[in-house]
Amino acid sequence: MTGLSTQEFLERIFHKDYAELRGKTLRMTRLRIPGREVCLAHILTPSDRSVYHNLGLHIGVHEGEDHMGDALGLIRFTPWEAVVAAADTAVKAADIEIGFMDRFCGSLIITGRLSEVETAVKEVVRFFRDELGFPVVNVTRS
Repeated sequence: MTGLSTQEFLERIFHKDYAELRGKTLRMTRLRIPGREVCLAHILTPSDRSVYHNLGLHIGVHEGEDHMGDALGLIRFTPWEAVVAAADTAVKAADIEIGFMDRFCGSLIITGRLSEVETAVKEVVRFFRDELGFPVVNVTRS
């Protein structure tokens, strides 16, 4: 697929109005209107310590603790506030820890043994699909 020039882009957006707008100063505003969905549900077992460090999961760890080898569950939501309900559901479903939770972006990272993380992620997806009626993605794993 080839890129569009600015002129082609404006012509496609404004169709018939483009001729009247030609030469005038235009102000474009991008807007994000969140829907209701679970956008990502992924489980992984990183083999490199840098993954944990780059995610900030080594911060606040008690001396002597090492989360290397823990599985990670990554879940993303809209609306973003849904992450609070997801975190609550996850900790009630399995023996996991909240590695990171961002209620302004809708991101949740959970850590723990692979079987526990898998149980928690699947329960979160099930809860949002069956109880809250959210469209959800399939849980993926790498």
